[in-house]
Amino acid sequence: MNVTSEALRRELKEFFGFSNFKQQQEEIIKHLIGGNNTFVLMPTGGGKSLCYQLPALLMEGTAIVISPLIALMKNQVDAIRGFISGKEGIAHFLNSSLNKAQIQEVKEDLLKGITKLLYVAPESLTKDDNIQLLKQCKISFYAIDEAHCISEWGHDFRPEYRRIQPIVEEIGKAPIIALTATATPKVQSDILKNLGIANAKVFKSSFNRPNLYYEVRPKVNTEKEIIKFILSNPGKSGIIYCLSRKKVEDLAQLLNVNGIKALPYHAGLDAATRATNQDLFLMEEVDVIVATIAFGMGIDKPDVRFVIHYNIPKSLEGYYQETGRAGRDGGEGKCIAFYSFNDIVKLEKFMQSKPVAEQEIGKQLLTETMAYAESNMCRRKSLLNYFGEVYQEEDCGNCDNCLHKQPTFDGKEYLVTLFQLIRSMKENFKGEHLANILGGVTNAMTTSYKHTSSRFFGIFEDKDEKFWLAVIRQACVIGLLYKNIEQYGLIYLTDKGKEYLAKPYKILLTEDRKFEDSGEGDELDDDMLAGGKKGGGGGDQTLLAILKDLRKDIGKRLKLPPYVIFGDPALEDMTIFYPITIKELTSCSGVGEGKANKYGKEFVELIDKYVKENDILRPNDLVKIKSAEDKSKLSLFILHNIDMHVPLEEIAKMKDMDMYELLTKIESIVAAGNKIRIDYYIKQTIDEDKIEDIYDYFKEEAESDSVVDAMKALGGDYSEEEIRLIRIKFLNEVANGY
Repeated sequence: MNVTSEALRRELKEFFGFSNFKQQQEEIIKHLIGGNNTFVLMPTGGGKSLCYQLPALLMEGTAIVISPLIALMKNQVDAIRGFISGKEGIAHFLNSSLNKAQIQEVKEDLLKGITKLLYVAPESLTKDDNIQLLKQCKISFYAIDEAHCISEWGHDFRPEYRRIQPIVEEIGKAPIIALTATATPKVQSDILKNLGIANAKVFKSSFNRPNLYYEVRPKVNTEKEIIKFILSNPGKSGIIYCLSRKKVEDLAQLLNVNGIKALPYHAGLDAATRATNQDLFLMEEVDVIVATIAFGMGIDKPDVRFVIHYNIPKSLEGYYQETGRAGRDGGEGKCIAFYSFNDIVKLEKFMQSKPVAEQEIGKQLLTETMAYAESNMCRRKSLLNYFGEVYQEEDCGNCDNCLHKQPTFDGKEYLVTLFQLIRSMKENFKGEHLANILGGVTNAMTTSYKHTSSRFFGIFEDKDEKFWLAVIRQACVIGLLYKNIEQYGLIYLTDKGKEYLAKPYKILLTEDRKFEDSGEGDELDDDMLAGGKKGGGGGDQTLLAILKDLRKDIGKRLKLPPYVIFGDPALEDMTIFYPITIKELTSCSGVGEGKANKYGKEFVELIDKYVKENDILRPNDLVKIKSAEDKSKLSLFILHNIDMHVPLEEIAKMKDMDMYELLTKIESIVAAGNKIRIDYYIKQTIDEDKIEDIYDYFKEEAESDSVVDAMKALGGDYSEEEIRLIRIKFLNEVANGY
């Protein structure tokens, strides 16, 4: 089956309401539709589901989607049915939660060819009745979601996933698409080999999620810190992961006592309670779910705004997967982990009952997690390196280590010493052993190998093994060393590392962070608590709240999660463009004709009423107003767009003004006694220290509000535009009392 790009985009708009594909989606879909095996590595929120949902709707037959959790199947089936009006049978799931009548309905729709997507768990796929049923169907392709479950090196290994390939052979061959949001090179290899699709084309999107803010905090006063954080983010959805069921229960209860709507979720709860708690979270009846990793893949909610790890996870893959639940819609996502070495010890104890080979794998994965937590390197750079991706930027500007930089040192001498040791050891040892030699640690390993007599043993008196582990990790990230995971972490020199040893040069490194398991530790200021870049579209916040309430009410009435009605990006577009007809509504992100017709009537009616009651100047009306018209309209236009947090440059451009003219107009608005909110723009464009300096000048030193005098007093480090902006802020707050 061949399909043009134009036709694909037309179908994308019709079914899902999007005008364009993300990243590699179009190429992936074309490859699958062409009858080819496909392997997709794409981060959570990157649009993996669309890569098999759209082809399933277009291709002849039924697509079998093998998915690990019943809850995830239900969410995806609900979402598909929400996109396509009047065709309930187009998507089904088949699992143990269905009664006989429901199973019969699924079978009838399948045999009639109505069903385009059938979601099954691998356990359901192995049942003889289901195999015989599927043999009677035309299978368009098989989609293996969460494919990392196939690999023992993956964070959610499931033995039943190993049986997929022979069952596919029995039902009938068809193209296979395997998808995962997290897989190291070793896991990728396992997936392709086990599914028998070594010939599959691999599509690997960047694992970078720039909207996610990463932070690791010392595990001190943890409950207090969590409560403080959630209360400073009112009304936002979040997930908190804990290691034990008891902690899940206790923390959920504590949050409720402190006025936070929270529910527990773990495998010890009965299925009905788990399903109810999850649905209440999806329906926005509660803000927070406190969970063990059992909640992991069962959540498909795009507007989770924070993920907190009460305990550090046992692998970086698990951490990445779980933090990936935040900000799936591209909006704000704060990921905060609390770290204590005691948690590492507990996780190691859990492994002791497992086979030796499995323990070795587990310890390797745990070591990587500990290294991530203790490192002062850019969090994003460390994570992407783990998944085989190079992050080119110096820092990401959206993690705790980049926002609160630690001192650096010239690592040349240490790197050369380390590389000489590795070469002398014939690249036969792990990083921990190398660090113990250089740090002068006497233990069973260094003694039995007689490395205590090496010239490298304790070579720098003031540098311990933790220092050397930090050097080794950073050398791996910058590509000078390579850690062979399949050989349990043996360290090799790369070609780049060999070149460096031959001709060393200055490289800046940082030491690891020091974590204490008791005591108060460093105080975390409010900026650190809030952390990261803010998402959101900056539209009419009052209208946004009203639209969210309407969405919630409709969701309750139709028994659907609110995001199935319209996603947050769609609501944000509505608060900017104020659509008052169904046709105008389809211009909003993620709103196709089908969805607009199905759910849109109440939204456009509400917006129309809101616009009239508040005398709002809609963007569609604004194009009719000439710039020379009534100046009061210009003031209203500026005030309205500032309220919507539109960048000042864009406001100026819309009115064919330059920044000098716009600031002059804003100054006149403030001078007339009007309150104006430009803090959002100031914080985005001016350094915090500069804001404080200029503000303090006008507050404590200035004899007038003269910009010229301010420039003379403050010196050449401050531009006229910066001074004018802070002067507006000062006059607004002091003179106008805002």
